[in-house]
Amino acid sequence: MTDARLYRVLQQIDEDLAGTARGAGCPCGGVLHSACYPRKPRGGPADLGEAYGKRFSFCCAEEGCRHRTTPPSARFLGRKVYLGAVVVLATALRHGPTRWRLRQLREFFGVSVRTLARWRDFWRVAFAQSPFWRGASGRFLPPVAADGLPGALFERFTGAQPLALLLTFIAPITTTSWAGGGRAS
Repeated sequence: MTDARLYRVLQQIDEDLAGTARGAGCPCGGVLHSACYPRKPRGGPADLGEAYGKRFSFCCAEEGCRHRTTPPSARFLGRKVYLGAVVVLATALRHGPTRWRLRQLREFFGVSVRTLARWRDFWRVAFAQSPFWRGASGRFLPPVAADGLPGALFERFTGAQPLALLLTFIAPITTTSWAGGGRAS
Protein backbone atom coordinates (compact mmCIF):
# COMPACT_ATOMS: atom_id res chain seq x y z
CA MET A 1 0.00 0.00 0.00
CA THR A 2 3.00 2.30 -0.10
CA ASP A 3 3.33 2.29 -3.90
CA ALA A 4 2.94 5.94 -4.89
CA ARG A 5 1.96 4.95 -8.45
CA LEU A 6 -1.35 3.51 -7.24
CA TYR A 7 -2.24 6.71 -5.42
CA ARG A 8 -1.30 8.85 -8.45
CA VAL A 9 -3.52 6.67 -10.68
CA LEU A 10 -6.43 6.95 -8.22
CA GLN A 11 -5.96 10.73 -8.01
CA GLN A 12 -6.04 10.98 -11.82
CA ILE A 13 -9.18 8.83 -12.00
CA ASP A 14 -10.89 11.11 -9.47
CA GLU A 15 -9.80 14.20 -11.38
CA ASP A 16 -11.28 12.73 -14.57
CA LEU A 17 -14.56 11.84 -12.81
CA ALA A 18 -14.70 15.34 -11.33
CA GLY A 19 -14.06 16.94 -14.72
CA THR A 20 -16.88 14.94 -16.27
CA ALA A 21 -19.29 15.89 -13.47
CA ARG A 22 -18.34 19.55 -13.62
CA GLY A 23 -18.60 19.61 -17.41
CA ALA A 24 -22.14 18.22 -17.23
CA GLY A 25 -23.19 21.22 -15.14
CA CYS A 26 -26.09 21.41 -12.74
CA PRO A 27 -29.45 19.83 -13.63
CA CYS A 28 -30.90 23.36 -13.52
CA GLY A 29 -28.46 24.42 -16.25
CA GLY A 30 -26.23 26.41 -13.92
CA VAL A 31 -22.46 26.40 -13.74
CA LEU A 32 -20.82 24.28 -11.05
CA HIS A 33 -18.20 25.87 -8.82
CA SER A 34 -15.66 23.95 -6.77
CA ALA A 35 -16.82 23.11 -3.23
CA CYS A 36 -14.40 20.35 -2.20
CA TYR A 37 -14.76 18.55 1.11
CA PRO A 38 -11.74 18.43 3.39
CA ARG A 39 -10.76 14.85 4.23
CA LYS A 40 -8.19 13.34 6.55
CA PRO A 41 -7.76 9.95 4.93
CA ARG A 42 -6.25 7.20 7.05
CA GLY A 43 -4.23 4.19 6.07
CA GLY A 44 -2.12 5.53 3.21
CA PRO A 45 1.47 6.69 3.05
CA ALA A 46 2.29 9.86 4.96
CA ASP A 47 3.48 11.68 1.83
CA LEU A 48 0.25 11.60 -0.16
CA GLY A 49 0.20 15.38 -0.42
CA GLU A 50 -2.41 18.03 0.11
CA ALA A 51 -4.52 16.98 -2.89
CA TYR A 52 -5.40 13.70 -1.18
CA GLY A 53 -7.02 15.66 1.62
CA LYS A 54 -9.82 16.89 -0.65
CA ARG A 55 -12.90 15.08 -1.93
CA PHE A 56 -14.06 16.66 -5.18
CA SER A 57 -17.48 18.25 -5.01
CA PHE A 58 -19.28 21.10 -6.75
CA CYS A 59 -22.06 23.55 -5.99
CA CYS A 60 -24.38 25.28 -8.47
CA ALA A 61 -23.70 28.98 -8.92
CA GLU A 62 -27.35 29.83 -9.69
CA GLU A 63 -29.08 31.88 -7.01
CA GLY A 64 -31.77 29.78 -5.35
CA CYS A 65 -30.44 26.46 -6.62
CA ARG A 66 -27.15 25.74 -4.85
CA HIS A 67 -27.51 22.04 -5.79
CA ARG A 68 -24.43 20.05 -4.74
CA THR A 69 -22.85 17.53 -7.10
CA THR A 70 -20.32 15.09 -5.66
CA PRO A 71 -18.85 12.82 -8.35
CA PRO A 72 -17.91 9.18 -7.70
CA SER A 73 -14.44 8.56 -6.28
CA ALA A 74 -11.82 5.85 -6.71
CA ARG A 75 -9.96 7.15 -3.62
CA PHE A 76 -12.72 7.34 -1.02
CA LEU A 77 -15.54 4.92 -0.23
CA GLY A 78 -18.31 7.30 0.74
CA ARG A 79 -17.86 8.70 4.22
CA LYS A 80 -15.36 6.08 5.37
CA VAL A 81 -12.30 7.70 6.93
CA TYR A 82 -9.87 5.11 5.57
CA LEU A 83 -8.83 5.22 1.93
CA GLY A 84 -10.83 2.95 -0.35
CA ALA A 85 -7.75 0.89 -1.22
CA VAL A 86 -7.21 0.15 2.46
CA VAL A 87 -10.85 -0.84 3.01
CA VAL A 88 -10.73 -3.25 0.05
CA LEU A 89 -7.36 -4.82 0.81
CA ALA A 90 -7.69 -5.03 4.57
CA THR A 91 -11.13 -6.63 4.29
CA ALA A 92 -9.94 -9.04 1.60
CA LEU A 93 -6.94 -10.01 3.74
CA ARG A 94 -9.20 -10.63 6.71
CA HIS A 95 -10.88 -13.61 5.00
CA GLY A 96 -9.81 -16.69 6.85
CA PRO A 97 -8.65 -14.59 9.82
CA THR A 98 -5.83 -15.79 11.94
CA ARG A 99 -4.40 -14.05 14.96
CA TRP A 100 -1.26 -13.31 12.96
CA ARG A 101 -3.21 -11.81 10.05
CA LEU A 102 -5.32 -9.61 12.34
CA ARG A 103 -2.20 -8.41 14.16
CA GLN A 104 -0.51 -7.60 10.83
CA LEU A 105 -3.55 -5.63 9.64
CA ARG A 106 -3.68 -3.65 12.89
CA GLU A 107 0.03 -2.87 12.73
CA PHE A 108 0.20 -2.05 9.02
CA PHE A 109 -3.01 -0.01 8.65
CA GLY A 110 -3.72 0.99 12.25
CA VAL A 111 -7.16 -0.61 11.98
CA SER A 112 -8.95 -2.05 15.00
CA VAL A 113 -10.58 -5.49 15.00
CA ARG A 114 -13.98 -3.79 15.42
CA THR A 115 -13.38 -1.63 12.35
CA LEU A 116 -12.36 -4.67 10.31
CA ALA A 117 -15.57 -6.41 11.43
CA ARG A 118 -17.64 -3.36 10.34
CA TRP A 119 -15.93 -3.36 6.95
CA ARG A 120 -16.58 -7.06 6.53
CA ASP A 121 -20.27 -6.47 7.38
CA PHE A 122 -20.35 -3.58 4.91
CA TRP A 123 -19.14 -5.80 2.06
CA ARG A 124 -21.28 -8.80 2.93
CA VAL A 125 -24.49 -6.97 3.80
CA ALA A 126 -24.78 -3.33 2.61
CA PHE A 127 -22.72 -3.77 -0.56
CA ALA A 128 -23.92 -7.28 -1.42
CA GLN A 129 -27.58 -6.27 -1.07
CA SER A 130 -27.25 -2.88 -2.76
CA PRO A 131 -28.98 -2.09 -6.05
CA PHE A 132 -25.52 -1.34 -7.48
CA TRP A 133 -24.20 -4.83 -6.77
CA ARG A 134 -27.44 -6.56 -7.74
CA GLY A 135 -27.13 -4.90 -11.14
CA ALA A 136 -23.36 -5.19 -11.55
CA SER A 137 -22.86 -8.72 -10.24
CA GLY A 138 -24.38 -10.17 -13.41
CA ARG A 139 -21.29 -9.06 -15.33
CA PHE A 140 -19.21 -11.77 -13.68
CA LEU A 141 -19.15 -15.41 -14.70
CA PRO A 142 -18.88 -17.45 -12.66
CA PRO A 143 -20.79 -15.33 -10.14
CA VAL A 144 -18.90 -13.64 -7.32
CA ALA A 145 -20.04 -15.09 -3.99
CA ALA A 146 -21.21 -12.44 -1.53
CA ASP A 147 -19.46 -14.16 1.36
CA GLY A 148 -16.17 -13.76 -0.53
CA LEU A 149 -16.44 -9.98 -1.02
CA PRO A 150 -14.32 -7.98 -1.62
CA GLY A 151 -11.50 -10.51 -2.16
CA ALA A 152 -13.42 -12.62 -4.68
CA LEU A 153 -14.26 -9.46 -6.63
CA PHE A 154 -10.67 -8.18 -6.46
CA GLU A 155 -9.47 -11.44 -8.03
CA ARG A 156 -11.57 -10.72 -11.14
CA PHE A 157 -9.57 -7.61 -12.05
CA THR A 158 -6.25 -8.10 -13.82
CA GLY A 159 -3.70 -5.85 -15.42
CA ALA A 160 -1.15 -3.31 -14.26
CA GLN A 161 -3.34 -1.80 -11.53
CA PRO A 162 -6.08 -4.29 -10.57
CA LEU A 163 -6.90 -2.40 -7.37
CA ALA A 164 -7.38 0.83 -9.32
CA LEU A 165 -9.67 -1.04 -11.73
CA LEU A 166 -11.73 -2.42 -8.86
CA LEU A 167 -11.99 0.98 -7.15
CA THR A 168 -13.06 2.58 -10.43
CA PHE A 169 -15.67 -0.15 -10.94
CA ILE A 170 -17.20 0.44 -7.49
CA ALA A 171 -16.86 4.25 -7.66
CA PRO A 172 -20.65 4.71 -8.07
CA ILE A 173 -21.14 3.54 -4.47
CA THR A 174 -19.10 6.49 -3.20
CA THR A 175 -21.93 8.97 -3.69
CA THR A 176 -25.06 9.43 -1.60
CA SER A 177 -27.26 8.24 -4.45
CA TRP A 178 -26.03 4.63 -4.52
CA ALA A 179 -28.87 3.54 -2.22
CA GLY A 180 -26.78 1.08 -0.27
CA GLY A 181 -25.73 3.61 2.30
CA GLY A 182 -24.39 2.19 5.45
CA ARG A 183 -21.58 3.98 7.12
CA ALA A 184 -18.73 1.66 7.92
CA SER A 185 -15.95 4.03 8.86
